[in-house]
Amino acid sequence: MASIHTAATPHDLAFTETPVAKRASGPGILSRIYATVAAARMRQAEREIARYLYGTGGKFTDEAEREIERRFLSNDQRL
Repeated sequence: MASIHTAATPHDLAFTETPVAKRASGPGILSRIYATVAAARMRQAEREIARYLYGTGGKFTDEAEREIERRFLSNDQRL
């Protein structure tokens, strides 16, 4: 009767790394959402500045600059 060797020894096992799905190159979903929100807020701020300048005669004076800084750089959210 013939016997068959069925036990695997460490030398018989071939461990190979399975290819991991490559991540899509570029920013992730949260980075893209953040960039979109930031861009929208920037456009909104630019529109409000343009509206303010239009309402004050369209000139960018020192007084207009101070008022824009007060409105957009202050921590007061009631404006």
